[in-house]
Amino acid sequence: MNILAWIILGLIAGAIAKAIYPGHQGGGILGTILLGIIGAFIGGSLGIFFSTGNFALAAPTLSIPGIFVAVLGAIIAVFLWNLLTRRSTV
Repeated sequence: MNILAWIILGLIAGAIAKAIYPGHQGGGILGTILLGIIGAFIGGSLGIFFSTGNFALAAPTLSIPGIFVAVLGAIIAVFLWNLLTRRSTV
């Protein structure tokens, strides 16, 4: 998949994941795209792992099932990002 399709998939997946995930997530458009692209890799890799039993670093294609998998991965990426950047109240 070429880089333009990855950017589009990342933007779509990141925007949907940020809309679904509760709370405020910063980062702007570039943060959304990066979390979406990372989420696409997470979702694609988990999809391959659960379907074949082998771990492979892969991203889904720009299709409806691919967007669904990328959104699930982006939700995981947003959750992990919030864990890493959470400020303690102590």
